[in-house]
Amino acid sequence: MDAVAIVEDEVRELVRRRALDPARDVDGVRRLVDEVIAEYDDRALTGLLPPLADPGAAARAVLDAVAGLGPLQRYLDDPEVEEVWVNEPGKVFIARGGRSELTTTILGEQEVRDLVERMLKPSGRRVDLSSPFVDATLADGSRLHVVIPDITRRHWAVNIRKFVARASRLEDLVALGSLTPAAAAFLDAAVAAGLNVVVSGGTQAGKTTLLNCLAASVPPRERVVTCEEVFELK
Repeated sequence: MDAVAIVEDEVRELVRRRALDPARDVDGVRRLVDEVIAEYDDRALTGLLPPLADPGAAARAVLDAVAGLGPLQRYLDDPEVEEVWVNEPGKVFIARGGRSELTTTILGEQEVRDLVERMLKPSGRRVDLSSPFVDATLADGSRLHVVIPDITRRHWAVNIRKFVARASRLEDLVALGSLTPAAAAFLDAAVAAGLNVVVSGGTQAGKTTLLNCLAASVPPRERVVTCEEVFELK
């Protein structure tokens, strides 16, 4: 067993003993990881344990494994990553800047299932033979979609769609160059007048971002009702 695995096992044991909830007390788990690594380094000096080559990297890896989503956590923490796909355990893709790329992350079959279970736990939803696909929202607002065989041919398929909002008002879209000032003024007036507005487009086209910007133009005295399976609109 390597040094990082030993530290992770010790952290998990202390989490159980102290009755910590890693999903709710990330800071507590982080302090625990730092404490275990400091003690481990002292014990490793005796030569009875393998040394930690990079204590900082080890701390991040253990924290992600215990309180996060393991190897996928770094993609969720990266503000440039917009989407994560697990097509199969050996093929994990991300979208960055609207372009998809194959990562070097390799997962195991059981690891994928464990990560899905951890992701679904806060929502109370499940995925099994009676419910072979599920949509849910992660704690950070990301949208999760999971499909399992026999809907898929062989492997569990996982998609995490991060909500990377760079605009919250129509004026922001003008500043970004997505709308002309005239188009923004027209849409603002259309919403204020109560006209019907249809927003459509392909994946990652910015539909949800535009809807949120349009919603910001709704007059303050209006009551807004949304129908969403996964809550993304503000």
